[in-house]
Amino acid sequence: MSKKEEYAQLIKVEAKRLGFLSCGVSKAEFLEEEAPRLESWLNKNMHGNMQYMENNFDKRLDPTLLVEGSKSVISLTYNYYTDKLQQDTNAPKISKYAYGIDYHFVIKEKLKQLLEFIKSDIGEVHGRAFVDSAPIMEKAWAKKSGLGWIGKNSNLITQRVGSFYFIAELIVDLDLEVDHAVTDHCGSCTACIDACPTEAITEPYQVDGSKCISYFTIELKDNIPSEFKGKFDHWMFGCDICQDVCPWNRFSKHHSQPLFNPKPELLSMSKKDWEEITQETFNKVFQKSPVKRAKYSGITRNIKFLK
Repeated sequence: MSKKEEYAQLIKVEAKRLGFLSCGVSKAEFLEEEAPRLESWLNKNMHGNMQYMENNFDKRLDPTLLVEGSKSVISLTYNYYTDKLQQDTNAPKISKYAYGIDYHFVIKEKLKQLLEFIKSDIGEVHGRAFVDSAPIMEKAWAKKSGLGWIGKNSNLITQRVGSFYFIAELIVDLDLEVDHAVTDHCGSCTACIDACPTEAITEPYQVDGSKCISYFTIELKDNIPSEFKGKFDHWMFGCDICQDVCPWNRFSKHHSQPLFNPKPELLSMSKKDWEEITQETFNKVFQKSPVKRAKYSGITRNIKFLK
């Protein structure tokens, strides 16, 4: 076994010990395949008001511009699936990923520990940790690292556990044995395309972000366009429809991270409770939650739009 293989194996074992679902490696290089796709997506204004998507175009495609001297991108996934549901079926809905503590806190800490392990067990290695926090194409790297394929709903999917997980990276100046992409297993299935109420999946493998319920309820700070009234299927923060209908998510397994467990009061709130939510209740229920990103004003706007 070469040093590159030995180090990659060591890192994967430690990643598993830290609770990551999967870990794969790819060479830190320009994402040639992704460049024209990203350019076309931006030119079609499919990013809506997410102006930040236009920034740092080169950095998004080239990790060596993010971490000087980088040689490898270590991609990792972290499970957040839960079968717990909000009790009132008429209540405004929240995406599963936002049930518990903000994933940035949880995963960043795990990445820090993994980087420390690499430094202590392998040697003087420099790198940076990323959790949805910099111009980096996480799904593209995860696909390249063999962690899954990008499905027709543009999510990373694996045969083993579906798609309910976060993706994170360590970009390091360490040469590691690389993994290889897996084959696409979407086949002729169009469940996600057929189920999207706002028709955001405009064609297989392409999502118009400016039509996505997650975009409207989280990213958009202006008023939600009236033509989408009645099309949100009760979603007030994020949307899980294209994942819920995906056949591969039959294999999702409950996460084992207590910090991702929902607060009981979140699950028990009725439609009326949500419609009458105060700033004080919002602060209490969503302390350290990803929902804080939409702010109280955003959540109340979303709830009003659902009426």
